[in-house]
Amino acid sequence: MIALSLAEIASVVGGQTHDIPDPSVQVTGRVVRDSREVEPGSLFVAFVGERVDGHDFAASVVEAGAAAVLASRPVGVPAIVVDDVQAALGALARHVVERLGATLVALTGSAGKTSTKDLIAQVLQRKAPTVFTPGSLNNEIGLPLTALSATEETRFLVLEMGARGIGHIRYLADLTPPKVGLVLNVGTAHIGEFGGREQIARAKGELVESLPPADAGGVAVLNADDPLVRAMASRTKARVILFGESGEADVRAENVTLMESGQPSFRLHTPSGCSDVTMRLYGEHHVSNALAAAAVAHELGMSADEIATALSEAGSLSRWRMEVTERPDGVTVVNDAYNANPESMRAALRALAAMGKGRRTWAVLGQMAELGDEALAEHDAVGRLAVRLNVGKLVAVGGREASWLQLGAYNEGSWGEESVHVSDTQAAIDLLRSQLRPGDVVLVKASRSVGLERVAEALVEGTEGEVAVR
Repeated sequence: MIALSLAEIASVVGGQTHDIPDPSVQVTGRVVRDSREVEPGSLFVAFVGERVDGHDFAASVVEAGAAAVLASRPVGVPAIVVDDVQAALGALARHVVERLGATLVALTGSAGKTSTKDLIAQVLQRKAPTVFTPGSLNNEIGLPLTALSATEETRFLVLEMGARGIGHIRYLADLTPPKVGLVLNVGTAHIGEFGGREQIARAKGELVESLPPADAGGVAVLNADDPLVRAMASRTKARVILFGESGEADVRAENVTLMESGQPSFRLHTPSGCSDVTMRLYGEHHVSNALAAAAVAHELGMSADEIATALSEAGSLSRWRMEVTERPDGVTVVNDAYNANPESMRAALRALAAMGKGRRTWAVLGQMAELGDEALAEHDAVGRLAVRLNVGKLVAVGGREASWLQLGAYNEGSWGEESVHVSDTQAAIDLLRSQLRPGDVVLVKASRSVGLERVAEALVEGTEGEVAVR
């Protein structure tokens, strides 16, 4: 974080200093909520969780070098005491962002947020120092912590914004007001919580409503291929730039092909020129993510050639997202188990089909959570798609939703042992270990709560193959 005195922080967050001998002492380290991440000069934020109360670690973090604790009660060591720790953290983030003068890019969408955020960051880093959301810490705690990790040298701040209801993105955008706002898509992720795609669109569109007007530099980057996103142009006063494969897109892709490895290539068109891209990432769905990143980078002054080079060299920065491991026996394990929704599940299956040409393919799939009344139909559709794509083996892992995956495959024409339903991850591991053959390709994917990453990790455990994270 940029250096601030404890007195200044107390003023910004509306708090009272307790047990602070010298309020002019500065916070020069990171702002953290995990006591294990404390370093000299840190500010430790004491949240009260379901299992752990951060206040209990106050003495140990100060002993480890923290300048003070941001707390909701006195803790016997230097502390800034506030009524609401989360609100105080947000106020501090907004103060720091306003002082920085960095260009803030915010993005949201139903699928692909984290992968696209990682692409944007890797492209912009070539132009100037860039800070971005680690992993998918995109909520009311993770977002301000990311913003507070920026320094005086930071020129671009790239923030992923998630939402589980109306008003969430508006709140996040108020904490860290963006200049550039990107909306990727409106899908069915969390549809059970929102109540429909129109409600999801309403929530995601809060981002473009928060942007400054065009004459103040506001830019809304919208997906031309998604009608609900494209319609958001009417909800913003910012200048609108469209990306996608549509001929009307300002930044678009032509001649999209998927290599036998499952990696896409295409001709990138921008208002300032064209250039060829061959990605290291797996799956055709990354073309849309790359176009979104290219549109942002173009608006921030990068040429088509610079963008294409950066996109061609960019890798995956976040775990368990199309993470590919080649085993010594030729088995390829694709760990995409971080999360799943119908859109990302279909994209992963198509990538598996491309990667597995001439090889036996396995789709190890589990529940897609939070789909509400759409759950049966969506799981059934994914099972059917696996059959249509000629996936060799479907292993559905878990309870009711997994049985729906298998039922969809069966109804689409799966027979014999082409699809199987197992109760848990260990059963899936046992099955795969007994039946995998050299050269097979295995995709592992489900919602995070299922924990299917354990299957992928078990399949590569003890092997000495090169892990290719692209």
